[in-house]
Amino acid sequence: MKTFKYRAIANDGSTVNGVIEAYDEFEAVNEIRRTCAVVEDIRPVRKERRVNIDINEPLWVSNKTLALTANQFFIMLKAGLSMTRTIEIVAEQCDDKLMRRYLRATAADVAAGYSLARSLEKNGKKIPAVFIETVRAGEESGTLENSFQSLEVYYSRAHKTNKKVKSALTYPIIVLLLAIVVIGIVMVVLVPRMTETLQSFGTDLPLITRILIAISDFMTHWWYVVLIAIALVILGFYLFGRTERGKMVYSKIKMKMPVIGKITRYGAAAQVANTLSTLLAAGLPITRALDIVSRVVDSKCLGKELNEAIVKLEGGMSLGEALKESVYLPAMLIEMIAVGESSGMLEETLRTIGLFYTDEATTASDRALGLIEPMITIILGVVVAFIVIAIYIPIFSMSTAAGGI
Repeated sequence: MKTFKYRAIANDGSTVNGVIEAYDEFEAVNEIRRTCAVVEDIRPVRKERRVNIDINEPLWVSNKTLALTANQFFIMLKAGLSMTRTIEIVAEQCDDKLMRRYLRATAADVAAGYSLARSLEKNGKKIPAVFIETVRAGEESGTLENSFQSLEVYYSRAHKTNKKVKSALTYPIIVLLLAIVVIGIVMVVLVPRMTETLQSFGTDLPLITRILIAISDFMTHWWYVVLIAIALVILGFYLFGRTERGKMVYSKIKMKMPVIGKITRYGAAAQVANTLSTLLAAGLPITRALDIVSRVVDSKCLGKELNEAIVKLEGGMSLGEALKESVYLPAMLIEMIAVGESSGMLEETLRTIGLFYTDEATTASDRALGLIEPMITIILGVVVAFIVIAIYIPIFSMSTAAGGI
């Protein structure tokens, strides 16, 4: 709810100054006109900014929190609790401080007579559009409980997938970071000392040793330049990725990369099928559901394709026909969509194919992650071998020469 100050002319001609709470300015004006003939001025009252910032509040709403929240809504609404009381209970039981704040603000708006979806959209800036639109569809079709059940399944599956990927990446990343630190210490501390010893003999050093010494000297004297250059490159890629063109370029690259491309395509297919199935189950028309999917799908280039398909749908094509020329969706997904439309079981077909591509994406990810550890081991082995050989060859040469003498 927002607070507005207004000046109006009452029905008896007198000037009235007051304050009113409403969802937006249009609703405030309509409310004022019930007692006043003319609204001369209306302005929102600025609220004081929150000074006490909770550093423990998360920056976004996690899939785990969304799944748990949807499950609690489903259970309590099915038990017959009122919407306002349900939101209050879920808010109090929610461990996620960001979601708890959203729900408390939403409870006040719902108690004032506004819909749940509208209140979540206003107060929950970081709640995904899929969640809000599914709730909206459930309210409009009278199947809100089923909508929350579908959302619980959808976000539980997404949480499990993300958790598995993070778990698989943790160990290789830790090993890689430790290896970088150790190699850095060797190149900056150990190699310079070895260099002084080798150069004191006054013999010509082999090429591989001179290369090692050159790298060590550069890292010892210009390490800050390397760090700045790396930071600038990362910042440049990041800033470019924030632009619309950058998002499009990166999404196309991810789709076409040898190993990552396969995972990305399967993941995108699973996301499209699962999200579309969830939205259709909530009662949304196909064009509106596809519009939401085009906005929330992770791949920007695929989102553009789906958005173009909406025009074809509005022109009378079926969904299978509209997606037939898609470059980024698997052919089997499009064929299954066409079969689902023909049989009148599009929602069930999408759910089934969504599970299939979720499993395929998980399998492809497992295989790729399984290759990371041996690849890191091989790369580190090559680096260590290079350092050892570069140091050992001149020592061996001098030992041989000394033995010959």
